Amino acid sequence: MDLHLHNSATRRKERFVPLDPAHVRIYVCGPTVYDLAHLGNARPNVVFDVLARLLRRAFPRVTYARNITDVEDKIIDRARESGEGIEALTARTIADFHRDMAALSVLPPDAEPRATGTIPEMVAIIERLVELGHAYEAQGHVLFAVSSFADYGKLSGRSPDELLAGARVEVAPYKRDAGDFVLWKPSTPDQPGWDSPWGRGRPGWHIECSAMSHKHLGPDFDIHGGGADLLFPHHENEVAQSLCAFPGHHFARFWMHNGMLLVDGEKMSKSLGNFRTVQDILALGPWAGEAFRLLLLKTHYRMALDYTEAGLAEARRELDRFYRALSKMEDVVPERGGDPHPTEQPPFEAALADDLNTPLALATLHHLVSAANTALEANETAPLPHLKARILEAGALLGILGTDPAAWFRAGVTLDEAAIEAAIAARLAARKAKDWPEADRIRKDLAEQGILLEDGPKGTTWRRA
Repeated sequence: MDLHLHNSATRRKERFVPLDPAHVRIYVCGPTVYDLAHLGNARPNVVFDVLARLLRRAFPRVTYARNITDVEDKIIDRARESGEGIEALTARTIADFHRDMAALSVLPPDAEPRATGTIPEMVAIIERLVELGHAYEAQGHVLFAVSSFADYGKLSGRSPDELLAGARVEVAPYKRDAGDFVLWKPSTPDQPGWDSPWGRGRPGWHIECSAMSHKHLGPDFDIHGGGADLLFPHHENEVAQSLCAFPGHHFARFWMHNGMLLVDGEKMSKSLGNFRTVQDILALGPWAGEAFRLLLLKTHYRMALDYTEAGLAEARRELDRFYRALSKMEDVVPERGGDPHPTEQPPFEAALADDLNTPLALATLHHLVSAANTALEANETAPLPHLKARILEAGALLGILGTDPAAWFRAGVTLDEAAIEAAIAARLAARKAKDWPEADRIRKDLAEQGILLEDGPKGTTWRRA
């Protein structure tokens, strides 16, 4: 597979050649666990889940690390506000996050390091930075000296003035330069803290990811991913401290960033009343997790994505179309390992290999389903095993179509199944008696309750509307 990815570091699409073809390594910034995951949090997890699936198809071994930030000032503040202990808060939030991601069919990463489990490695890196003259201690803090790294700003492409403007939120009298950022800070008795050469304290946010990626992937790895909002200052600071701590290494070779998620055309905000959590979406029904995942994949990952209820409903209808085709091929045994179908222009894998072009890949999937429907309507069975295999393979790479079609169409039905089957039997009896008005009444009554009947060679089946 000839894979090309857009590299944020070079601002162009490049052919992906791993450092070690036998072992691809990828790191993605994970959640800060103080609240439920919102829709914007979900997007990078789905995007890089698809990337990891694609990489596993192309290479013999992939290590995908996604961290958990479980020590951070937002966590401390939330625990103080709620009266909940920090350990209880983070444990509950991590469990919620795992459930939400599983509902979106996001596979677990190969490594999921926690910041609190990587404190010794953070301290060791900070000590190296101080020893090499890239960091200094001031009033119990240890700060990275931005002026010591000539390439600071290169990743994000920001000018010195823009860098300074972005750093002003952290201006403090103990800094040598306004842009210097915290590696270690002191903790009060009521705050989480660990012993260090600079006293009891806790790490700054940026050093956490440098330490966790180094511990699990080494000083050089293939891909670093995250949302575009992390490009500066978080990823810029990661690059600076990692390259300075380990001279002669390159840290991440490819940087990938997904675009922002909007809601109804506006930035998501509690003040605007358009803030949505993943659990808000999942509460809509058992179909919602897969439909939301498909909605995320319908827009290229680097573009801004606008979430709307109409868009979610359309994604659900598309899944209905896919599953309906699969249900009609229930007895077809897929023939795997064949060449792409002639309708695949470009082939499905080639679409994904072009900078994870999920919209184009979904268009190819629609073509495959259309070809299957055409064959079914013409009663041509020969192409069905290959078409079904390609549809299922495409679904597996995208993380969709993993549900049994019958279960998909019956999920969320509140009407008792025995009552539905009794109504179908009554309708059949009416048709045999040529009581067409009664048969039509039963069909209409079920339709009003969200149950659609489909007559076929094997009799009458039902599904939700």
